[in-house]
Amino acid sequence: MKLNDQELIANARNGDSDAFKELIKKHEHQVAATVIGMLGYCTEAEDIGQETFIRFYNSLDKFRGDASVGTYLTRIAINLSLNELKRRKRQRKLFFSRSNDNIENVPDTKESNNKKEINELVRLGIQKLEPKFRTVLVLRLIDGYSTQETAQTLNLPVGTVLSRLARAQMKLKEILKPLLRGRT
Repeated sequence: MKLNDQELIANARNGDSDAFKELIKKHEHQVAATVIGMLGYCTEAEDIGQETFIRFYNSLDKFRGDASVGTYLTRIAINLSLNELKRRKRQRKLFFSRSNDNIENVPDTKESNNKKEINELVRLGIQKLEPKFRTVLVLRLIDGYSTQETAQTLNLPVGTVLSRLARAQMKLKEILKPLLRGRT
């Protein structure tokens, strides 16, 4: 018999490690998608995914259930991802400072027009967005959250989510236009 998240949390609070493992299994893809959407594919993304579950485990007694487990984990993952982005900025070692040469060296031919390459360019474009825009874009369009769920997860008014999403899409188009010229 499958237990719901609240039952799994109750069991995990009582020391049932299998219950916590089941929670991880249920939510690991969602956490990974959020972190990768925020940071891209990098070593830190895996570390932050693991740290998300460690923080969740350490705060099980504080979890009140006001939000779903998925929303709670997403919030932890976003906060940790934003901290990583701040750390990168302080050190002036942004993820894309190493990747910009690769983007410029992509051949501008019709043969290179494949879905995988375009998806990679879109991912790179998303990474160039400011964190406040990237977060909304990732939650709404990649993780599939509704506008209301995005607002709740980020503790923002719905109107702010909608305006940030519109601005994120506009900025992403500006970023991608030179990269995709001649590829579509």
